[in-house]
Order: sequence, then structure tokens, then C-alpha cells
Amino acid sequence: MRKNRLFALLCLVCTLSMLTGCWSDPPMDSMELPGQGTQEKPEEEIALPTSFALPYASDQTLDPVTCPDGIQQTVGSLLYEGLFRLDLQLEPQPWLCRSYSYDPATFTYTFTLRSGVTFSDGSALTAADVAATLQRARTSQRYSARLAQVAAVSAGDGVVYVRLSSANTGFPALLDIPIVKSGTETSLTPVGTGPYQVSSDEEGVCLTAHTGWWAGASLPVDRIGLSSARDRETVLYQFSSHDIQLITADLTGTDPITATGNISYQDADTTILQYVGINTRREPFQDAAVRQALGLGINRPTLVSAVLSGHARAAQFPVSPVSALYPAELETLYAYDDFSAAMEAAGLTSGQTRTVTMLVNSENSFKVAAAESIAEALSDFDLQIQVQALPWEEYTAALAAGNFNLYYGEVKLTADWDLSALVGTGGSLNYGGWTDPETDQLLAAYAAAGDRAAALSALCGRLLEQAPILPVCFSTSSVLYQSGSITGLTPTMAEPFYDLGSCEIHLLEN
Repeated sequence: MRKNRLFALLCLVCTLSMLTGCWSDPPMDSMELPGQGTQEKPEEEIALPTSFALPYASDQTLDPVTCPDGIQQTVGSLLYEGLFRLDLQLEPQPWLCRSYSYDPATFTYTFTLRSGVTFSDGSALTAADVAATLQRARTSQRYSARLAQVAAVSAGDGVVYVRLSSANTGFPALLDIPIVKSGTETSLTPVGTGPYQVSSDEEGVCLTAHTGWWAGASLPVDRIGLSSARDRETVLYQFSSHDIQLITADLTGTDPITATGNISYQDADTTILQYVGINTRREPFQDAAVRQALGLGINRPTLVSAVLSGHARAAQFPVSPVSALYPAELETLYAYDDFSAAMEAAGLTSGQTRTVTMLVNSENSFKVAAAESIAEALSDFDLQIQVQALPWEEYTAALAAGNFNLYYGEVKLTADWDLSALVGTGGSLNYGGWTDPETDQLLAAYAAAGDRAAALSALCGRLLEQAPILPVCFSTSSVLYQSGSITGLTPTMAEPFYDLGSCEIHLLEN
């Protein structure tokens, strides 16, 4: 979901998502936008910047594998590239990888590297560089979970071999991991293959064009300044005063901070799912008819618009609606009469009240509001749902112990849409204790499928029928920038400057 609204002297209540890798940081709080409860003010004449600058932490590494969550990732997206990159539909597109093959008998991928790719220091990209980065990523805090299926990585002549422990025909979607030159990873500024490189001039540390960039696309500007920022307050001040022109934020997260000035924004789709979790081991939620009826009572588009300020995409299944794999043919439109009929069929219109609780993390006001909205909508009949907002530690402890009826949850899924942790028997995120041999079989079939769309549709059909969880929406992340300073910006979940060749940066002419 992308928006681009120009407005003057707007007070943005937002959270800076101090990115360092992918836009996978825990979502943060809150913002009121034009058309969503605030009247737009008259436009003022745009004052263009004399130079374009981004924030960075000068004392922290830019290594995309090990850098701490923070502002480094926005800068890193211009320095480093992966074998693949996720496009606007969250689908993997070959990038440093020219082609690949998969042997289903041994679960082995062979990735052939693109020829002619050089690092910013002029040296050629090799398979050993790629293998070294992937090996480091396997044990890193950021990437170890997504690469847990990797059994071995090795390098050949222009090819990289990755052997998995089990089938996964969607594995390339996990390989947008940025590659750095082997041997430079201990530097604060490891060498990458991207369109820019870290330099310094009389004005200070900056990014300058990598003249040997293999993609050859024109760059919006030859120099991007880097402004040192020790914390989010510094970043916010620099952004408000237009010392820097772009930041990233989760506008429905926690820790609201106020920024002012002429600001525009665009949203990017993510793999972050918000959903209602169900304790399938407790009555009345052991009954699939009850769970399915509750799913029919959630008006997802209205909730996204009214509660989440439009910063999400409504979804009935645990795969983003922007993905080509999303089974749109299984969707049904919200209708209160359908909800009422389903509740009656499930035996929940007898007039005998039964009170249950829905847990939610108290630190996030948007999630609390979403949980309260859903609870109110589902409490028209026998079930009366009370929301209990808990601090993060208490909330997660209750989920792990199974001490809940319902909960409002959030999880960052991987782009291969592997749902086994969420709905598979014994899955690490399967707090509701859902166990179903047919679901497990469909998960395994999807992992090995040649026709992934058909396999995922079959899996989602089973989830729709059994409703072990109730998907609500997929969050978006946002790029905020000084109005008028950029046009043609096309952000994705991992790259604010995804379509760099179409991006234009506008500066005040001297």
C-alpha cells in the first residue's frame, strides 16, 4: 500500500523505526494523518534542500549481518545487495544471482552468479564471498531463524551450493541477505556491490556513486551526506530541521514521537501478520464451527481503515494479499448476517452469556484498539469477550503457558510463506495448541510443491475451514521524507530506494 501526500507544517506522531536490516523491527506507535481525523492545512511553498542526507550511527558497523537494529539498514540498502531481492509483491527476483536450479532429491540449490559484478573497491564478486556471508548469516541473530533449514553452504566456480535439511521450493525468497566482500566484514564499513560506497570529503562522511555498479542504472544523485545520530531523538531533530531528508517508521507501533515540518510519506507492504490467536484446547474453542463463526465476525477492511489508520492490508489468510500466492478465490466479503447465522449454527445464540478474555500487548495502543474493536464486534451473542492488556513480558509468558482464551498477536513471517511454526503441530508459534494431521500434510506438500500457488490454496482452504487462527491484516512500514525532495520513490519492505533508477532527488540550485 503506497501513499504520497504532501502537507505543510504537519505534526506527525510517529515512531522512528531505526532500521538496520530488513524492515523487521518490532512495530511501533502512532500517527494521525490527513483524511484520518486531521484537516489538511493549506500547502506552503516547498523549500528544497541544498543537499540530500541520511542519518547513520558513526560508531556502529554497517555490516548488514551483524549491525544492531537501528538506522544503519537504510544506508546499507544502498551499499549492499543480495542474491535475490523482494519486489513490490514480496516475490524474489534474481539480483546477484543470474539463475538457479533445485534438486528435489537432495534438497540442494545451485545458484549461478551474475558475471561482471564488482565490489565498490573494483574487485570481482566471487562465490566464496557469497558463501562466506551466508555462513555468517546462519549463526547471526538476524538471520539464523530463517536459515535454520540450511544444512551446508559451499562455493564453486561462479556458483554457490546450498543444501537444505528438508524440501522448500520457496527458499530463494529467503536469500535477499546482503552480501559483503569476504575479509572486510570486521570493518565499520564493509565493502559491497551496491550503487553507492562510503567515502568522505571536505563536507564529511558521505555516500558516493559506485561508478562500476553492474546494474548501470542512473543514480538520482552522486553524493548523499551521512549525518551522525547517536539516538532516535537526534534523528528526529535532524529530520524536523531538514538536516536529513528521509527516515523510516512504523506508524502503528509503540513509543510515539512528534516530528514537524513539510513531510510526505509512502507505505511499503511487509510480511508482518496481525491475527487473533485461539486456544483450541479450551471450550468452546475446541469446536471448529465456533472458531469459523468468529472469523466471519471480523470486518477487516473497516478495522484497517478506522483503527490502523490505513497502514495495513486486510487479509483473510496468513499470506499477504499483494503476493501472487494469495488465494483470493477463497475470500468472502464481510456480512453481519453471515456472522449471525454462523454463531447460531455454532450454538452461540442461546442467550446464556459466557465471558472469555482476549490478551493483547499493552505497550501498543493500536493493537489494544484493534483487540477492543474485534472483541466488541464478536460480543453480540453468547460470547462476551473482555480485552486484557498486559505488559510484554506478562503477555508472552501467558501465551507460552497457554493461559488465555484468545489473543491479538503479530508475527513477521518469512517471504516463502512457511506457516509451519504458526499452525503446524508443535510449531514454536502455535500457542493455541492446534494439532491436525491434515494441516501438517498440507504444510509438507506446500514446502515440496512445484505448483506453489495450488498447494498454498489447498492449505489455506483447510485453515479457512478449521480456523485455528484468524488472520486480520498485514502491517505496512513507512518512508517519511521532506516534501518535494524526492519523486518516484518506490519503497519495499527491505529497500526504501527499491526502484533507484526511477527515483529523482530535487535540490536547491546554487
